[in-house]
Amino acid sequence: MRQVGFSGPSGLPAGAIDTSRPHPARIYDYLLGGKDHYEVDQRAADELAAVAPEVRIGVRANRAFLQRAVRHVVGSGVRQILDIGTGLPTSPNVHETAQKIDPDVRVAYVDNDPIVKTHGDALLGGSGATSIVLGDLRDPDAVLRHPDVRRVIDFDEPVAVLLVAVLHFLTDAERPGRIVAALRDALPAGSFLVLSHATGDFADRSDAQAVYTKATATLNLRARAEVERFFDGFELVEPGLAQVPFWRPDGTPPERSGEIGFYGGVARKSG
Repeated sequence: MRQVGFSGPSGLPAGAIDTSRPHPARIYDYLLGGKDHYEVDQRAADELAAVAPEVRIGVRANRAFLQRAVRHVVGSGVRQILDIGTGLPTSPNVHETAQKIDPDVRVAYVDNDPIVKTHGDALLGGSGATSIVLGDLRDPDAVLRHPDVRRVIDFDEPVAVLLVAVLHFLTDAERPGRIVAALRDALPAGSFLVLSHATGDFADRSDAQAVYTKATATLNLRARAEVERFFDGFELVEPGLAQVPFWRPDGTPPERSGEIGFYGGVARKSG
């Protein structure tokens, strides 16, 4: 499941589904070649691609970063993953990637879009090692306390928290740094933060931002220094914060990788 499945400040409350406006999760699904979207999402995605031609390779590079990061944290010994803002299902999902390495890895997915929850329930089929929770990143305490998160995640043991392509749908007024800090403070030593975030550092993306003004979430691009601050209290692993195709690539990065407007990083919480 992935990617930007998070209704922003203008989105509907959990339990309501707005199909009259583009939704980031459905836009992302279309760009990834999925089928869980509406015509309004397709039009928005096509408009986005027209003003930011690299967007299609960007979303695929971001997803590839997610998979490499999951393999890294599981390879480092983590056996619990909390994926917040998971978005619509796109295989291989986080639990599929992780459990290919170790079938005992447990994954809790969280999203505030009821469509994502419905798809997740159908996909997971009541597996004891996974859960899908209808929750809102803007209320991290509620996410951390949710019984279906607690059923899967033991916060006395290391956890990898995934915030992949979601924080850029929070405005500065919503204090995303405070939200990340609340999640960090709930984690024991040895836990990881996996984060990616859209940026305008490599091109003027004001036209792309304008597309999202008609959607259920605004797009808030942040510069490298702003994204790095989300890792306060963690130690970035090599190569640090990088454009997503250049974070530990397992092959030749795609063409136009230098234009991809996503930063990604993985960091560990020390004792």
